[in-house]
Amino acid sequence: MAEVGWKKGRVVERFDGKILDIKRVECESASGKRAVFTSVAARDWAIVVPLVQVDGVLSCVMVRQYRHGANGFFVEFPGGIIEEGEDTAVGVGRELEEETGWKAGSIKLAGKVSPNPAFMENSFYVFVAMDLEYHGRTDFDEHEEIETLIIPIDEVRRSMGTGEYANAMMVTGLFLAERALRGSTGI
Repeated sequence: MAEVGWKKGRVVERFDGKILDIKRVECESASGKRAVFTSVAARDWAIVVPLVQVDGVLSCVMVRQYRHGANGFFVEFPGGIIEEGEDTAVGVGRELEEETGWKAGSIKLAGKVSPNPAFMENSFYVFVAMDLEYHGRTDFDEHEEIETLIIPIDEVRRSMGTGEYANAMMVTGLFLAERALRGSTGI
């Protein structure tokens, strides 16, 4: 069978939200099948896995914040929504500084994935930051209340995917960061 996607037609319903839009779109396959599919349009997201040595121990700069969707606190890598027209690496560097007060000397793309290709249209980027400098100035968004944490990488590995470390994007982020760095830093 040939790999031919569905042709998108007119949008029949739409909800415009602050962080995402939900739309129902009429579509037609190459074989003539017709259907209405729901999709979520959102700006791209990005996180950064910031690595720093503390007393000879490789550690991650992380944030702990309340997440309304899950009604709880989560320990996460810094990141957020990339602003319209903003370079993704620049945006994630900005998020690192705003959320933690740390500035990266180098930022490297570790990977780009689709959060859920069944119905989401955006991309999720993971970067690794190294050569960090702490300047201490944060600039939280209006409703952000963030605690900055420095956590040894081994503890991050053990905790990832459990309890406050259960954000699926962070699990993906750690995997992609370690895969990108394997062999170059020995982590």
